[in-house]
Parts: sequence; structure tokens; C-alpha cells
Amino acid sequence: LAESPTLLGPYRQRAVGPIDGSEKNIDSYIFKDDDGKYYLYHVRFNRGNYLWVAEFDLKRGRIKPETLKKCFEQTEPWEATPAYPSDPIMEGPTVIKLNDKYYLFYSANHFQNIDYAVGYAVADSPYGPWVKQPDSPIIHRSIVGENGSGHGDLFVGLDNQLYYVFHVHYSKDQSTPRRTRIVPVVREWDEQAGIYRFRVRTDAVITPYKTLF
Repeated sequence: LAESPTLLGPYRQRAVGPIDGSEKNIDSYIFKDDDGKYYLYHVRFNRGNYLWVAEFDLKRGRIKPETLKKCFEQTEPWEATPAYPSDPIMEGPTVIKLNDKYYLFYSANHFQNIDYAVGYAVADSPYGPWVKQPDSPIIHRSIVGENGSGHGDLFVGLDNQLYYVFHVHYSKDQSTPRRTRIVPVVREWDEQAGIYRFRVRTDAVITPYKTLF
């Protein structure tokens, strides 16, 4: 964790070291709840990549280890396709809160798999239990038209539109170096389920820059 007195930096660590050195972990995402508490969603390695959450002490730059909890296991067919066999992989978490429900967006499959994709799960608490949604994945090569589509983040544009920025494979036959894409996200209220449903605008995928090599 690095800090700065201004947005433009310079950013420095108070003490050089990881937020949590107890295990190898990547893909951190900090979520701030309405009550002011922070949560660190991240990936931990154990014969695969799994999503975990813990309350985060922002002032100390440390998780509260007694709150550490795994989000879920690999359970869905789309999360493990045979196109690129690997250990279970779920990564790239993003969490938002809408109408007192928590929405966890995540990617599954190995990033070199053409079926790398994004789905989402819903919970009543930042710790879960998470209910994976049947309309997942919402981003996949069959939806956006490019292989390896996933692992990104949500943001609201200046037009007040919700977007998801993610990466895709370099080409049909080559996974790296990966390219960047942005897609508008549509949310629709499901009255019967009492949650939002999400889909992306396949007619409006944005290529933010041209590759120079």
C-alpha cells in the first residue's frame, strides 16, 4: 500500500512490504461499504486461484486476519472449459453495492484459455454467501467476439454510463501480448428475484488505442 498527500503523487510506502505476507496473493480490490468499513477482495493460491475477502484496516494497511473468508469454489461449467486445462482459476474481483445487495464480478478459466470470461454473484453481506447467477458469463468470446475476454473493472464514465474495461487475446491464434477493450454495461432490475441483472452492449465494444507493434 502506497500513500501520497496529493492525487498526482509521489506515492510512498510507510514500510516496504506486502499488505499480507502470510500467503501468495494477487488481484486486490478494495471495497468501501456504506458503514465506512473497507474490505479487501483478492486471490489466494492453493492448487488454483481462489477469491477471498477480509476486512481491511486502511490506516494500518493490513487485513484483519480473523475476518478472512473464501468466497466460493469452482462450481459452474463455464468456469472450467477443456479448451485450456488448468487448476481451478477464479480471479479479477470487482464488488459494487446496489439496493443493499452486493455484486461480485469475477473472471474464470486460465487467461490463456479462449473461454476466459466474466460472471457475477450476489450476496446480502460483503462476506457472502454468494449466489452465482445463471445468466453468467456476461462477457465471453461468444458475446463480445474476441478470445480470452475478461479480468477487468467497472467504472462510470463522464456520460454516467457504467462500463467494464477488460483484456482480450492478441489475436485468434495468440494470447499475448493482450489487448484492452471497454464495453458499456446495462443493468436491469429483476422484480421477481429482487436483484439487478447485467448484460453488455455487444454493438458498442470500444477499442481504446491502437497497438504500435
